[in-house]
Amino acid sequence: MRAFVYGGAGQSDWTEAPDPRVIDPTDVVIRVDTVTICGTDLHILAGDVPEVRPGRILGHEAVGTVMDAGAAVTTVRPGDRVLASCISACGRCRFCRSGSYGQCTNGGGWVLGHLIDGVQAEYARIPFADLSTYPLPGNVTDETAVLLADILPTAYEVGVLNGQVGPGDTVVIVGMGPIGLAAVLAARLYSPARVIAVDKAENRLRAAERFGADVTLLSDQDPRAAVLAATNGLGADVALEAVGSPESFELCTTLVRPVGRVANIGVHGKPATLHLEELWDRNLTITTGLVDTRTTAALLDMVSAGQFDPTPMITHRFALDEIVRAYDVFSRAGETGALKVVMARP
Repeated sequence: MRAFVYGGAGQSDWTEAPDPRVIDPTDVVIRVDTVTICGTDLHILAGDVPEVRPGRILGHEAVGTVMDAGAAVTTVRPGDRVLASCISACGRCRFCRSGSYGQCTNGGGWVLGHLIDGVQAEYARIPFADLSTYPLPGNVTDETAVLLADILPTAYEVGVLNGQVGPGDTVVIVGMGPIGLAAVLAARLYSPARVIAVDKAENRLRAAERFGADVTLLSDQDPRAAVLAATNGLGADVALEAVGSPESFELCTTLVRPVGRVANIGVHGKPATLHLEELWDRNLTITTGLVDTRTTAALLDMVSAGQFDPTPMITHRFALDEIVRAYDVFSRAGETGALKVVMARP
């Protein structure tokens, strides 16, 4: 088969790779039908994730068709169309038993495209299939479902739930890439008084408006002053960091009111300064997190019921074998206007 293989920092190619096979009785092998690229994949290509070794097939977000299943798999069978979650869960370790699947200590967690071969390929092995794949209802398209593999549950769990967004809250989201836009959608489920989107690019702010942001602010035009003005000088109840840069994290800590919450969603490749000399007496709660995907089934039900539609964030579509071009477009989002790019089997 062919796959997108990491060759070290700055090196990758769509090339020949061994066909995957069932190794453990809890595995399935899927034919990859639809796949997408995550900002984390760009961090890997930049060398920011040293655990990823050269030769690894990248990717952790896919929809596919089950081709083979191990003897212990009970929830899916060959021929089923499934969502492959970005998180694999053994279901038995201390963390999985509490729903913290991202911290699985028994060979799960974020392993696809990280510690084992991923899904940016013609075929992929998915471990712990009973807890890590989701049969798809007929009214949910592949394009919709692939957005539930990572970005929707990440924005929902690590952002909105960790940030305890509630009715009447003022929510600021810094960064209007795919995760930030997903956070706008997810925050709106909790009836906030206002959602304020911050980004450095006008086109992303316009996208935020389409997804339900009430106020949009350019990051270089004193967003703190604008947030204070909109909240009678108090600041936001919740700030969600959806970039993964020191500047965006530090900005979030300045936008929340005393007793506010900062939920960091972004993947950081550099240290960020925590200004405790300014924050120590403000009773802030700061959370971080790797998605657990414990809400994927609920999100799938909501999408199936028509409660929200994430597909407008897909801006570019490619054939699966055009993935190198897709990476180029996605990596130059400032020039191309890319939000989410999707590759599909012809």
